[in-house]
Amino acid sequence: MNVKLTLNLNKDIIERAKLYARDKNQSLSALVQNYFIFLAEKNQVDDIEISSNVKEISGIINLDNDFNLKKEYGSYILEKYK
Repeated sequence: MNVKLTLNLNKDIIERAKLYARDKNQSLSALVQNYFIFLAEKNQVDDIEISSNVKEISGIINLDNDFNLKKEYGSYILEKYK
């Protein structure tokens, strides 16, 4: 069920948001709704308690700042399925 929501925002921000939504082929309402969903999901993830086992192994791998995980994984997959 959709419910109407009234927001008071800066006019320039609204115009920029409308342009962004148009570029993404979304309505401004859908854009705001998706952002609210993102915030709610992020909040749920932040509330998850990390087990002591996971905390213990966290950070044991040190990677260079310029390490590109997507590139390395892509290379690995290409090599694996040659």
